[in-house]
Amino acid sequence: MFRPVSVLLLSSLVLTSCGSVRDSRINPLNWFGSGRVETAATGAGEVNPLIPKRRESAFARKPVDTTYYGTEVAEVTQLVVDRRPGGAIIRASGVSRQQGSFDVQLVPVPEESDAKTLTYALSAIQNETGQVGTAPSRTVTAAVTLTDEELFGIRTIRVKSQNNVRSARR
Repeated sequence: MFRPVSVLLLSSLVLTSCGSVRDSRINPLNWFGSGRVETAATGAGEVNPLIPKRRESAFARKPVDTTYYGTEVAEVTQLVVDRRPGGAIIRASGVSRQQGSFDVQLVPVPEESDAKTLTYALSAIQNETGQVGTAPSRTVTAAVTLTDEELFGIRTIRVKSQNNVRSARR
């Protein structure tokens, strides 16, 4: 009983003395002094020493080519606009000419869009040497999410393909 009480008493004395030791050299937080604010010179011809220079490295990432090489699918078979809080999801399905289409996207067509109409092209990277197969094996689907701000004033959403156009009105 004597040992736990003495440990408790000693630890409470040590903890209460921390307030008076706060500004002394015994406190390890004071060993390196207080911080100073310095301004970095950022003139037109000067170099900021805080920004590291870009170095060429064998392990550096190369810039990624973001060009999309898809072409329009043969036919749009379904267009669904699902409302959701804060916007809508536009989902389109279509049938490509041959099997093996991938990277399907709804690509905006600004030349055919205006203040009241949004136009998208259902596009995919298509395998030109693939088998024709059945229509279900060639069906592709893509979706895009739009916010209420992007849909403001839009009355018609159109999705086009090589052979037809589907539209949804609200």
